[in-house]
Amino acid sequence: MRHGDEPVFKRSKWGTSRYTYNPRNPVGLALIVISLLFAGTMMILMANRAGPFAPPPDPKPWNPPAYEHSWPPPSPTGTPGAGAR
Repeated sequence: MRHGDEPVFKRSKWGTSRYTYNPRNPVGLALIVISLLFAGTMMILMANRAGPFAPPPDPKPWNPPAYEHSWPPPSPTGTPGAGAR
């Protein structure tokens, strides 16, 4: 039998109208292998919590900004009490 006569997808034998990959067609067989490798890789990544399944990094601890102001505020003329006259 020639492989060119086989379709890539064939109807499911479970009585539904779904289609499945046809392992007798080289493209269908390649799609089966690729699907299994992809699913296996995703399962390993999920189990190891790696890649897109890695937890987010820990947030940095809160560090307040440095206090740069002094009290009392400087007067507009530069000498204390000069603006009160």
